[in-house]
Amino acid sequence: MTKILFLLVAGKDFPERANLALMMVSRQIKAKRYEDVKVLLYGPSEEFVAELQGDAKEAFNEIVKAGALDSACSFIAKKYDIELKLQSMNVTLLPFGERLARYVNEGYEVITF
Repeated sequence: MTKILFLLVAGKDFPERANLALMMVSRQIKAKRYEDVKVLLYGPSEEFVAELQGDAKEAFNEIVKAGALDSACSFIAKKYDIELKLQSMNVTLLPFGERLARYVNEGYEVITF
């Protein structure tokens, strides 16, 4: 089976894309379609996640509960002043470039939304 890294970038400029990404990722995890699934938040997706509501928030919580959410970019969270909000949602803040390199070097297939 394949290891997948979902890189979520879409945010409030593309809310439908961001919502669909969260729903799809949570369903992939529930269906156990891959050997391992990890999620990184970067850029606009961090701001979008900080303000989640409804079904998308439920999907995000399922991703977190499953242990699939690796982290969000610490630099971007600080830039958008959403560090505390994300941390209150159990989002770990780490340097994005280091996390991305780790998963690519471990053979994860990257899917970007």
